[in-house]
Amino acid sequence: MAEQEGNNVSKSSPPRAPPFVGLDAIRSRRKGSGERNCCAAEGSRMDFWDRLFTEGYGADVRVQTNCGIISAHASVLGMASPVLKSMLNNSKGRRKSISIRGVPHDAVRVFIRYLHTACCRQEEMDQFVISLLVLSHCFMITSLKQECLQKMEKGFLTTENVIDVLQLARLCDAPRLCLLCYRFIAKRFDAISTSKGWKVMRKSNPELAKEIVKSIRHAELRKQERLKRLEERKIYLQLHGAMEALIHICRDGCRTIGPIDKVLKGSDAPCNYPACKGLEFLVRHFVGCKNRVFGGCSHCKRMWQLLELHARLCDQMDECSVPLCRQLKEKMQYRKKKDDEMWNMLVSKVLEARIFSGAPFL
Repeated sequence: MAEQEGNNVSKSSPPRAPPFVGLDAIRSRRKGSGERNCCAAEGSRMDFWDRLFTEGYGADVRVQTNCGIISAHASVLGMASPVLKSMLNNSKGRRKSISIRGVPHDAVRVFIRYLHTACCRQEEMDQFVISLLVLSHCFMITSLKQECLQKMEKGFLTTENVIDVLQLARLCDAPRLCLLCYRFIAKRFDAISTSKGWKVMRKSNPELAKEIVKSIRHAELRKQERLKRLEERKIYLQLHGAMEALIHICRDGCRTIGPIDKVLKGSDAPCNYPACKGLEFLVRHFVGCKNRVFGGCSHCKRMWQLLELHARLCDQMDECSVPLCRQLKEKMQYRKKKDDEMWNMLVSKVLEARIFSGAPFL
């Protein structure tokens, strides 16, 4: 019986080996545990500095505000801010005292707590962001200033506070926030011009009000010029499309019009050139118009202009399939200089619009 059991054990498959734990897995585990330990240590360190400030253990500085006194530590304030360090050095007495007035007492408390913990609660930032920006700028606390600016740049501006924020940004050397305020005012100037902040600023700082109005006018002019350039480029793109459609009709034929040696597709066949249908009507009119000999009508004059524009754009001398191309190129040599300048400008605009759109020229 024992021999049979031994044979069964020997014949059965061996157990699977445990998975190999490579160096990458070990490092990732160590890294994850290290991050957890680091986060735990960071949290305990913040709690330590928070309790040190809240309980005031070993505090040797009194910060006087509008509504009270805040206890703090001179070594922490001096290391965090060179301005506070200079104020503490100039302070006399056994227990040093400095004064921070002009902002709410609670805002100063949040500011002193930030100097101890390098952290600010979200609800405190929402409530005292303007006061904290002033304090961080005055006492050169760059990290807190950046946090305040990021808060004010994202959804903080309104029609009621944008004027005050703009003036504060100019005083606190915040050019990006100034630019955002200018853009905000330009978009909502009708509503902002009736706000209390705007009326107060016009009396206290009329030069800034004039500067804002001037910048808004310049922005409107730039917008109008940009729209004008877009409309011009649209017209030049249409001319380029007409040139392509003209070559398409004269070289390949389209629907019911084309070269004699080409088999036309018929009127129901779709065309890839949007200007082909209108140009087809213009070509038929140009061929059959009786006034063409005596100067032509407005449609004939437009056709002559399209033919001449093609001749100036075309780089083929004898192989071009567009009628009158060679004759118009020869006639260009006897054109007046003023007319040549006008046509050359038109050609450059059409080529510029073609390059801008990325369309190839046939």
